[in-house]
Amino acid sequence: MLSLRSGVLTRLLSSPATSSISPLRRLLSAAAATPAASPSPAFAVEQYLIDACGLTRAQALKASTKLSHVKSPTNPDAVLAFLTGLGLSSADVTAVVALDPKFLCTGVERTLAPTVAGLAGIGLSHTEIARLAALVPSSLRRRSVVPNLQYYLSLCGSFENLLRALKYDGNLLAYSIERIVKPNIAVLQERGLGDCDIAKLSIAMPRMLSTSLERIRMIVSCAEGLGLSPSSPMFRHALHAVAFLDKEKIAVKMEYMKKTFRWSDAEVRIAVCRAPTLLTSSKDMLQRKSEFLMSVVGLEPAYIAHRPVILNLSLEGRLRPRYYVLKFLKEKGLLDRNLGYYTIAKMTEKVFMEKYISPHCEAAPHLAEDYATACRGQVPARFVFA
Repeated sequence: MLSLRSGVLTRLLSSPATSSISPLRRLLSAAAATPAASPSPAFAVEQYLIDACGLTRAQALKASTKLSHVKSPTNPDAVLAFLTGLGLSSADVTAVVALDPKFLCTGVERTLAPTVAGLAGIGLSHTEIARLAALVPSSLRRRSVVPNLQYYLSLCGSFENLLRALKYDGNLLAYSIERIVKPNIAVLQERGLGDCDIAKLSIAMPRMLSTSLERIRMIVSCAEGLGLSPSSPMFRHALHAVAFLDKEKIAVKMEYMKKTFRWSDAEVRIAVCRAPTLLTSSKDMLQRKSEFLMSVVGLEPAYIAHRPVILNLSLEGRLRPRYYVLKFLKEKGLLDRNLGYYTIAKMTEKVFMEKYISPHCEAAPHLAEDYATACRGQVPARFVFA
């Protein structure tokens, strides 16, 4: 196998951003001069993927169809050594090849080395480049990744935020910034969205940046149709919620919520404006939460409409278990004040445990255990009252 030591990448990434990549090329050339075994005249790419790359037989069979033109292990060996030198583990290398088999055909000197040098030049660390390669290996095969990534770092605010966006859309770095991304962002800015909201929207839903101008204008129009102003803190959540819905589907979902929660036209609009993500909830889940909150807990329709965030909470993981705890504490006289259900439901888990579970470990020694059981979907006998 072609010998490319990890020191090659270390020297590259530790050099000043303004330095030439020629030192890397000299190192690669020197490594290439190392005698290598002559390639087998009958190079078996499928077996190579298993033996050298760690793919399973099924993965190798699938990947080999994209590498049928490869007749020698020379370039794949160089690519594998380059990835190892970059800091990727064996498991990461296997994942890269399984995800993007053509990565093995990429020229190390022609493409990979200059791209990595460019990424180092804009401030990415050795570790960050390795993480990018593991998540979106195709990005290193495009020289345009350097200016594109620099733009997204500025937009998203940090490398960690950018990685979050890439997990949602691995093709993000491939889109034209000038022809696609900037015009879409301009539409959002024209509607009054600030840089912070655009950044958060881009991280949570990067496909907003790559959709057509016609589509993004329609999404904005749908969000505005809910009664939300672009200056509202909830507007970006509304954009997220309606991104894959048209006006007809939105109208149908709102009508369903009106009937399910017995809301008026005004109440359903209040609920959706305060919690736009309700539009993405399934009808079955809305029905189940309606039955529980109204029939079991006894909440009024108007009460729920003005506190719709409660409908975004997990029924099995939060709403039911905390109702059981609240009822238990009241039955046992362990509450020193009249605590409302919404107050206890919206608390973070940490605060809830500190305020309503831990303080009662002596008076109710099984409360924590029973609460954990309820969170798993079971109803402990101590939570059943006549």
